Amino acid sequence: MVTIAVRVKPGASGTRVGGCHQGPHGPALIVAVHAPAVEGRATEAALRAVADALRLRRGAVTLRAGAASRDKLFTVAEPPDDLTDRIAALYGGAG
Repeated sequence: MVTIAVRVKPGASGTRVGGCHQGPHGPALIVAVHAPAVEGRATEAALRAVADALRLRRGAVTLRAGAASRDKLFTVAEPPDDLTDRIAALYGGAG
């Protein structure tokens, strides 16, 4: 299992995944989503965006902590061998 710290920016003009934010869980992947922070919509959009950016199916990425926070922890239960490289590329700002 791999845990990914994520900083969600709801209400963005579009969906973007990339960059690094120093959050309470350590370095966090920045995920901007168009969805508002209402009724879990931004969280669901962020889960989809991270799964797409990492080339994983949506069901492979789950919320571990931070349902009502911009700072979240996502998990990937059965990560591919190159997941660390995929994440590192996104931290670099690509996305």
